[in-house]
Amino acid sequence: MKKLSFINKIIYLLNSLLATGLLLSYLLPWVSPRTLSSFAILSLLVPILMLINLVFVVYWLIQLKKQFLLSALILGLGYFVTTPLYKFDEGKSSLNSDLKIMSYNVRMFNHWQWIEDDKIPEKISNFVSDKEPDILLLQEFHKTDSPKFDYPYKYIKLKKPNSTIGLAIYSNYKIINKGSLELSDTSNNIIFADVVKDKDTIRIYNLHLQSLELNTKAENFGQENSEKLLARLRAGFKKQAEQTEEFLIHEANWEGKKIVAGDFNNTAYSWVYKQIANNKKDGFIEAGDGFGKTFNYSFPLRIDFILVDENAIVNQFSSFKQKNSDHYPIQARINW
Repeated sequence: MKKLSFINKIIYLLNSLLATGLLLSYLLPWVSPRTLSSFAILSLLVPILMLINLVFVVYWLIQLKKQFLLSALILGLGYFVTTPLYKFDEGKSSLNSDLKIMSYNVRMFNHWQWIEDDKIPEKISNFVSDKEPDILLLQEFHKTDSPKFDYPYKYIKLKKPNSTIGLAIYSNYKIINKGSLELSDTSNNIIFADVVKDKDTIRIYNLHLQSLELNTKAENFGQENSEKLLARLRAGFKKQAEQTEEFLIHEANWEGKKIVAGDFNNTAYSWVYKQIANNKKDGFIEAGDGFGKTFNYSFPLRIDFILVDENAIVNQFSSFKQKNSDHYPIQARINW
C-alpha cells in the first residue's frame, strides 16, 4: 500500500470492500432467507460483483501491481464453490430421441402493453412454433390474451377460478397426472404434470416463485425509496424460502425421472436455487454458453432454470434473446 499513489489507495480500498462483498456472497446458498432476509438481497448482486472484481484484476495487472491478487484469489475460489457466471460452448451434439423442453415467462402476453406492439402474442406463438419444443412451460400465462399453441395435451392452472392469470404446461406427450401446489398468500404458484414418453413417465414441474417486482428499467437499485425497496425484497425472499420448502416436501414423494423448470425469481447464487438444484443438473451449466441471461436487466441475471435429475443428460441448452417479454425463453434437449 505504501508504494501506491493516493488515487490507487482509494481504488484499492474500494476493491477491498467489493472483494469482501463477493467473498461473503459465497455463503448465500447456506443461509436461509427466513433466517437472514437482508443477506439474501446480495444474491441479486453477485453477477455484477464478479464482473467488477474482474475489472479490478485487469486494472492492477495493467499496472503490474500485486494488488490484483486480492480479487483474483476470490474469483478463483468462486470457481470451485459457486456456479459459473459465464460458460464456454462445449459443442455437445443432440439426438433425435431428445426431449425438447422450453420454459418461458410470457408476462401475460403483453396484456398491459408494456411493449408498444400489438403483435406480441403472435410473435410468441411463432417463436414457439419455430423452436418446436415437445414440452412448453409458461409462467404468467394470460387466458384472455393467449394465442393458440398446437399441442394435443395441456394443463392450464389459473390462480383462482375467476382469474385469467396462471401457469401452463403444453405437451406432445400424454399427460396422465397433474396437480397444483396451491401456494397461499401469493399470486405465484407451482404446478406439475406427469407425461409418458415411450415407456417412461417423466414428472414436469413448472415453478413461478415469489416475484421481487424488479423491472427492466433498473430503477430498483438507487432511484426508488430505498427503505420500501429493501422491505419488499426481504419479504419476497422470505416468501420464496417458504415456497421452496413446500416444493421440496412435494418433490420428495416422486422418485422417477423429472424436470424442474421455470422462473425462480432468484439467481444461481441463492439459497433457493441451492435447495431446488440439489441432486440435479442445471441445463445451462451442463450445455449452455455465454452468460445465460434470462431477464432483461442492466446486468446478466439468470433467474429462469431448467433442472433435471442426475441420471439425465443435457445435450443442448439455449437462452434466446427474444424481447417479447421481460424474460427470455430458455430451451434444453434432454435424454436419459
